[in-house]
Amino acid sequence: MSRIGRKLIPLSDQVTVEISRGSIFVEGPKGKLSLRLHPSMAVKLEDRELHCVRPSDNKLHRSLHGLTRTLIANMVEGVTKGFEKKLEMIGVGYRGSVQGRNLVLMLGYSHPLVLPLPDGINVIVESQNLVTISGADKQQVGEVAAKIRSLRPPEPYKGKGVKYTGERIRRKAGKTGA
Repeated sequence: MSRIGRKLIPLSDQVTVEISRGSIFVEGPKGKLSLRLHPSMAVKLEDRELHCVRPSDNKLHRSLHGLTRTLIANMVEGVTKGFEKKLEMIGVGYRGSVQGRNLVLMLGYSHPLVLPLPDGINVIVESQNLVTISGADKQQVGEVAAKIRSLRPPEPYKGKGVKYTGERIRRKAGKTGA
């Protein structure tokens, strides 16, 4: 049996969970999230703990068991604590700013890059070159961070570009002059 799938998901007093026909809705102080469950997976609420149940031991059900439990645990954590990713912009003139629901980035191109922010995502530009993305949905936070990073990924020679805070860039030696 799946070790991760067997673990119970504890719920705090701030979280409300509603389970209805193939879907689960989680609501907390940071927002609301929902997930459509696979038809063969079941989720039970017992004593402020969620428990994922699989019908059999075949390979599909085993793989879905841990996945379902992890997705629900991420939803519960997201509506209570939230998730965040930090990005650094390294380069001369690289900076960002928030204008309404848009993130405006200057990344060395001839024009500013304007990214509309999806609902549920908050972006804070701490210093001109440090961006914090936060929200309740772990997948959406990661997706927005990856989209911003893909606009100018860090290059290996000078290290210029957008990188996650704490990410190590493998540096290469440039050409040697003769």
